[in-house]
Amino acid sequence: MADVPSRNARTAELHADGRRRCAWCESEPLMVAYHDDEWGRPLRDDQRLFELLCLEGAQAGLSWRTILHKREHYRRVFDGFDANRMVRYNDAKKARLLADAGIVRNRLKVAAFISNAQAYLDLLAAGRSFDDYLWQFTDGKVIRHRFRTLAEFPVSTPQSDAMSKDLKQRGFKFVGTTICYAFMQASGRIDDHQRGCWVAALQ
Repeated sequence: MADVPSRNARTAELHADGRRRCAWCESEPLMVAYHDDEWGRPLRDDQRLFELLCLEGAQAGLSWRTILHKREHYRRVFDGFDANRMVRYNDAKKARLLADAGIVRNRLKVAAFISNAQAYLDLLAAGRSFDDYLWQFTDGKVIRHRFRTLAEFPVSTPQSDAMSKDLKQRGFKFVGTTICYAFMQASGRIDDHQRGCWVAALQ
């Protein structure tokens, strides 16, 4: 039997619709839509960026597919990630969240969403948009890679290190450098669509 290639050696793969997509993208419609329409596309809306940062933290130790399937439920139970509402959650609300099977029922992650809401509001109160704040870590530019295989993807960079350090100093939780790198990819600060992917060909 021939050796099975390592998952990390995978290149952009051809899907049934005739388009090549990044090797991490599964064929199910939800993942395909996320890959095609969101991942690596610059996101500029402050509230959506706050939501994404929280959800990337929720992903820690899990797969993004798991979180993506829960995303709409997260939006419902966390009031659309309205930080002004989230900071007012009382013990009863927190207990309901921890009993909700539609989210990741991790006490530290739920608590992080709420403390992140306060840190986010504090940052906005200083007179700066979250979008502008985040762009500083890439000097206001999209960093574009065109890696061929999954093995070439870094798990962190000096930019994600700097973002992680600054977010932590501001009181954000679940914002380690690996999470920050994934967040930068997802929010389009870094464009990591693989060589051969149809989205990469647009650039």
